[in-house]
Amino acid sequence: MDLIVTLQCKDQPGIVHAMTTAVLAARGNIIENQQFTDPTTQDFVMRTRFESDLDLAKVREILEGGLGQFKPKLSLRSAAKQKRAIILVTKESHCLRDLLYLQELGELPIEIPAVVSNHSDLKVLVESHGIKFIDQSTLDKSAAEAEISKLVTELEIDLVVLARYMQILTKEFCGKMFGRIINIHHSFLPGFKGAKPYHQAHARGVKIIGATAHFVTPDLDEGPIIDQDVAHVTHASTPEDLIATGRDIERRVLSRAVRDFAEDRIFIVGDKTVVFHN
Repeated sequence: MDLIVTLQCKDQPGIVHAMTTAVLAARGNIIENQQFTDPTTQDFVMRTRFESDLDLAKVREILEGGLGQFKPKLSLRSAAKQKRAIILVTKESHCLRDLLYLQELGELPIEIPAVVSNHSDLKVLVESHGIKFIDQSTLDKSAAEAEISKLVTELEIDLVVLARYMQILTKEFCGKMFGRIINIHHSFLPGFKGAKPYHQAHARGVKIIGATAHFVTPDLDEGPIIDQDVAHVTHASTPEDLIATGRDIERRVLSRAVRDFAEDRIFIVGDKTVVFHN
């Protein structure tokens, strides 16, 4: 059985030795291992992938016994058991299309039981992929969020993905789902807030545009950053050119962030993240 264990705790001597010893006691063979100590918070994070012929419950018991002295936040799962996500969208389809395409190719190891939208525009696209589309266009914000919260519980959702979802979630929902909501936005924020950010950027003659994927927190667009990317543009670029380039960056950055979450590669450390890339 292929297993992934993640650990987070305050740095102290002996953690790595204890982890490798516990894995060995679980008849495990380590095939991937990454670790990092944050110099500011002194948080230690570790991701270990290994093979074992013991059942999951027995491996968990051994790991918890061998590592309990460090009082860690410990997570263990079978790599074959994919995490589950719902995607929230409005009208723009580029981020959603990329997620659905990569998931169908098997390059995004995540289950998507439903897509939720406050408009009906993307219904045909979603259903063509055999995924349930939940139309909330007739619901007010309060009822819509209540339904989303209910879906998270009923569908056993690990992650909520805001794929250009043009609605603001309440602070209560964001707080309850901390570390489990990923959003994508253009990196102009906070410099170009409001409507038509690419037009604002064009008017100021920007030379670089980009996008940022981050965890959602009660403070709007202030959550820990997971992934970013940029592209160079010139004075000859029109607002439409910027929009097209921005869409391409947004879809790539969001898909990478979702993949990293799906593979247990992201750790929230203080106000930032540690991301172990493969």
